[in-house]
Amino acid sequence: MRTLRALAYAAAVASPLLAGAANAQVVSIATTPSGSFTNSSGAAIAKVLIDHAGLRAVVQAQAANGLDAVASGTSTFGLSNSFDTTFYVEGSHYYKAEGPHKNIRYVASLVPYRVGMFVRKDSDIKTLAELKGKNVSSGFNAQKTIGTIIEAYLANGGLTYNDVSKVPAPNVVRAAEDFDSGKVDVLFFAVGSAAVKQAAATVGGIRALPLDTPPAAIKRMEDVMPGSYVVHVHPGPNLDGITKPTALIAFDMVLYTSAKTPADVTYRVAKALYENKKELAETFRPFGNFDPKHMAVPVKDVPYAAGALKFYKEIGLVK
Repeated sequence: MRTLRALAYAAAVASPLLAGAANAQVVSIATTPSGSFTNSSGAAIAKVLIDHAGLRAVVQAQAANGLDAVASGTSTFGLSNSFDTTFYVEGSHYYKAEGPHKNIRYVASLVPYRVGMFVRKDSDIKTLAELKGKNVSSGFNAQKTIGTIIEAYLANGGLTYNDVSKVPAPNVVRAAEDFDSGKVDVLFFAVGSAAVKQAAATVGGIRALPLDTPPAAIKRMEDVMPGSYVVHVHPGPNLDGITKPTALIAFDMVLYTSAKTPADVTYRVAKALYENKKELAETFRPFGNFDPKHMAVPVKDVPYAAGALKFYKEIGLVK
């Protein structure tokens, strides 16, 4: 119900006739397509900006990369994950041909993504290291960030893609279908997602492979995926594959803007988000995992937006 409410609000905030906001400054938030996680998150953020920041927020659902929209000036803000934002600013990895994008600025870290690698419940694979020689989804030409996350999991287990049998998939949905059909031995997906639940039902139960937690293993993971960190996920309703406390990879959804966005705007945005977690979560439930005190955690190689940094210094999140 809350997701439906968020989608309805996404349509509402796009209207030029928002009550009480007709004379407010207009800002836009680029997200992935309607119904996606970032689109629903963008709708919740837009509501808070309208209600508490004196801004008229418009959600722009699109198929293209929101980073491109912000860098080119067609959107004010965008939502992505921390490591993809780093790669874009650096001009590294799959953005290497484009070169650096130095006009992107970091506003806030928001909802954590918790992701896992799952095997069949009766599989003899117990650790990430035991994926050596197994069939693992690869390629992800239409969704390159997924390949990076899987690569980070493999690195944590002391492996690379060269140590497994690569099975090309264009995106994470196809990879999940390949797991369900037995084409690959391991499923990657977000914890608690519908695809994980479907896989569990299809193959007769699944089990998450835990991260190795010694410092060297964590460093290998972080080297592949900047901004990633370890979370311990406990069993709970709708968390298929989590039968005991399990160490998994997490990384943050981040809000970014361009260097041209006025400092007073990014100050108001950071302040409104920091002070209104309850309203965010009422519009889109995953914001229940949002920790305002985590908002200012640095994103590698991405400078802070000036106004956001001013706010974080005022409240003691940044010295």
